[in-house]
Amino acid sequence: MGRGKIVIRRIDNSTSRQVTFSKRRKGLIKKAKELAILCDAEVGVMIYSSTGKLYECSSTSMKSVIDRYFKSKAEHQQDPEAEVKFWQREAAILRQQLHSLQENHRQLMGEQLSGLSARELENLEDQLEISVRSIRMQKEQILNDEIEELTLKGDLIHKENVELQKKLNLLRQENIELCNKVYGIRDMNTASANGFIPHGLGTGEDSHGPIHLRLSQP
Repeated sequence: MGRGKIVIRRIDNSTSRQVTFSKRRKGLIKKAKELAILCDAEVGVMIYSSTGKLYECSSTSMKSVIDRYFKSKAEHQQDPEAEVKFWQREAAILRQQLHSLQENHRQLMGEQLSGLSARELENLEDQLEISVRSIRMQKEQILNDEIEELTLKGDLIHKENVELQKKLNLLRQENIELCNKVYGIRDMNTASANGFIPHGLGTGEDSHGPIHLRLSQP
């Protein structure tokens, strides 16, 4: 049977409390070491027992972890006015980048070219040629892929057509043989009833000669 659910509350028995503390402390330190090794993280754990005894574990040094913690905490608790100025600068940079991208897009579309020099126009032309070349290469690749796919489909359809033609010829041959058997038996019965034996079926004639069949009237 599985272990029952443990209620998370203070253990009254001092012996059980000490045993649980020892087990849980070792497990927590083990997990901290595994986390530092597996994830390349800087980990620091400090534990004080109920008697005031200190247990610690760190991936580098506890002083380094504590100093990094206080430094990071101070950076997050900086002056609100300085934080506002920082985001204002970021917004201004993003607006400038957006304006530059819009201007470049208009120039690529052939607009607002009056203020450009001959060198700038030449660079713009080179960019357009590179873009057109890349587009054509991509288009050619797509068309080649489609042609290859259609060729494979054509070969498959041709093979299927050949197989169907063979089956059709086989059915025709079987139909001809069946008709020869059916009409041949009917002619023999008619000839026997009339006392007539078709040419080539007599005892004194060549049995390997051609057989002339005559259709009987219904």
